[in-house]
This record gives sequence, structure tokens and C-alpha cells, in this order.
Amino acid sequence: MLAYRDPSFIDGDDARPLRILAEYIQPLARFRQQRVQDTIVFFGSARLKEDGPLGRYYAGARELARRVTAWSLSLAEPRRFVVCSGGGGGIMEAANRGAVDAGGRTVGLNIGLPHEQRPNDYVTPELSFEFHYFFMRKLWFAHLARALVVFPGGFGTLDELTEMLTLVQTRKLDRELPIILYGSEYWREILNFEALVRHGMIDRADLELVQFADDPQSAFDILQRVLTGAPSTTTPAFANSRTPLDDGPAA
Repeated sequence: MLAYRDPSFIDGDDARPLRILAEYIQPLARFRQQRVQDTIVFFGSARLKEDGPLGRYYAGARELARRVTAWSLSLAEPRRFVVCSGGGGGIMEAANRGAVDAGGRTVGLNIGLPHEQRPNDYVTPELSFEFHYFFMRKLWFAHLARALVVFPGGFGTLDELTEMLTLVQTRKLDRELPIILYGSEYWREILNFEALVRHGMIDRADLELVQFADDPQSAFDILQRVLTGAPSTTTPAFANSRTPLDDGPAA
């Protein structure tokens, strides 16, 4: 039997590097085929329901994704900005749903978990992905992102947000990456950025890495302002990592 057709080998510990590599190569091929260039990434809790006590965040994510997608479809290059989420429920579902409301395609980077995470019904089938490894999933969030909109969430959302903030702060990405925290009351309670400055853990200039918005229109205004005139890119529009030297070649 060929090694790559041997389930006992492919699913075993020795083949873990192959499985990791597959979670890079398969999305790479699919994004190229579908000509997805740039994404607007929505992060947020899977637990926020449309009819729940915090349903306003679901409604906000859906409306913002609808506006972003409608705007993107009106551009000369209508495939440029594609809404991308983690592919699950809650805020992720709302973002994918809003893109569908506008008649656009939308990406879902799903992760296999024992609870909560199941692919939602609004992800474009050709752009629906399933990951086993969190770090490979986060790589694909970062690779194509042109902007992030982060809605209230728990450990998973905080993990995604802080990883992206670290990449931007350390200039490991070779592009500007606007980060919008949607729901200022929530985020200012959960994350005390001023305390980080006061204790010397970040520079005051690092506070400029995030912007706040409390409604779809203000978030959309930020996105439209920072993305209008962004240079056209190849497909996929990889955000390469930098070398330690600021002017060094991309890695």
C-alpha cells in the first residue's frame, strides 16, 4: 500500500508534519482557484445569539458584513474584500450571513472542536475550510487579512486578537492591518490598555494599533477610509513575515 493511502500511517503521530502541511497547502490551492485576494476578518464569540441578551452584537456584525460586501462588489475589482470568519455560530455566523445578504461570497475557517463549533450555513461552499490545528487556522486568518473587526468574545477571541496585535506590534506583517474593537464598553472593561502602558508593558504609541466602534456605520467608515486606494495585490495576497531587520527581505 502506498504510504499516503495508509490510514494507520497518515492518522498516526509520525505523519503529523504531513497533516500540518496539508492544512497549509489545501487552503492555498483553494484560495488561488477561487481568486480570493484580501479578506476582512470578523472575530467574536460563538455564544452570541441573534435572539439573546446581546443580540445587538449579532445584528451589528451582520449589518457591517453586509455593508462591507456591498461596497466591495461596487469596486472596480469586486473580488477584493471578502468577509472571513471562523465559520462557526454566533458572531461568525452573523458575519457570513451579512455577506450573503449582500450577494457576496464569504470565507469560513472552521476548527474541529468537541463543543460549540460547527460550520454555519452561510459560508460559501468553495470557501469553507476545516482545521484541526489552531495555529494553522490563525495563519490563514493573518495571511489574507486587510483588516480585523473584533466583536465581544471569550478565550478564543482574546487569543486571536492578541496574536494579531503581537504580529502588528512587532512588525511581523509586511502590511498595515487596521484592528477595530466593536463594542467599546465591553472591550474597555475586559482589556485595560492604559494599565499596560502604566506598568510599562506596552508603549503609549501601541494604543494606536486599535480603534473602537459601537455601530455598523462607524466601523464601516473606518474600514472604507483605510482600505480605499489600497494597492491591488496578487492572489492570494500573502502578508509575508519580516526578518529581524526592518528593511530585510520578506521571509
